[in-house]
Amino acid sequence: MVEHKVIIVTGASRGIGKETAILLAKNGAKIVVNHSNSEIEANQTVETIIANGGTAFAHKADVSNKTQVTALFDATLETYGRIDVLVNNAGIMVSKLLKDSSEDDFAALFNVNVKGVFNTLQEASSKLADNGSIINFSSSTAKLMFPTYSLYSATKAAVEQMTRVFSKEIGRGISVNAIAPGATETDMFLNGKSEEVLTKLRGMNAFNRLAKPIDIAKVVLFLASDDSKWISGQVIGANGALV
Repeated sequence: MVEHKVIIVTGASRGIGKETAILLAKNGAKIVVNHSNSEIEANQTVETIIANGGTAFAHKADVSNKTQVTALFDATLETYGRIDVLVNNAGIMVSKLLKDSSEDDFAALFNVNVKGVFNTLQEASSKLADNGSIINFSSSTAKLMFPTYSLYSATKAAVEQMTRVFSKEIGRGISVNAIAPGATETDMFLNGKSEEVLTKLRGMNAFNRLAKPIDIAKVVLFLASDDSKWISGQVIGANGALV
């Protein structure tokens, strides 16, 4: 499905990004494991890929920093000679009531979740190969009125709108989509949530469980493959009928 494709996965040191990088590599892709400050975990992702017979290297870049994003793309081109797929998975989550959120919270969320996507899309506009694919990460919270998620949801709504518009701007046969996971068993999501809250979340979808990172990675695999070529400008909800 993605054999011989060169794929950048941002935020690939843990969680959904790590699972996605490993699955894409198992299917024959050459992977760039991007991270911002998790060198040990990123190297572990690379080691897992190589142990499975795949090809990968790690590259540190804060997606909110334009210079570092340019260096990420240039390092990929220098190493592999091309870039076929961009998976914009890097993101942070701050969960607070709107009235309790600080300017720093606002800046941090929008710098990584929105400006980060803006930076990588700008690079991809000239450096992604013809007929490539871009998969941005949104969240099903963008459609839910979850208290404490106003800023996080706002960043993901921005990503969805950039996805739609950019899909018509970039051209060159490149598809641009977003994936919107629901509640998923990652350290970032589980952090600070009580068992009572998790039980409630499990009961909100059709399968009475949280997603596993592999559930999301399989959808990314499809969107990164040529089989999904006629899908573009869409937000794919991967949430078990949560919303």
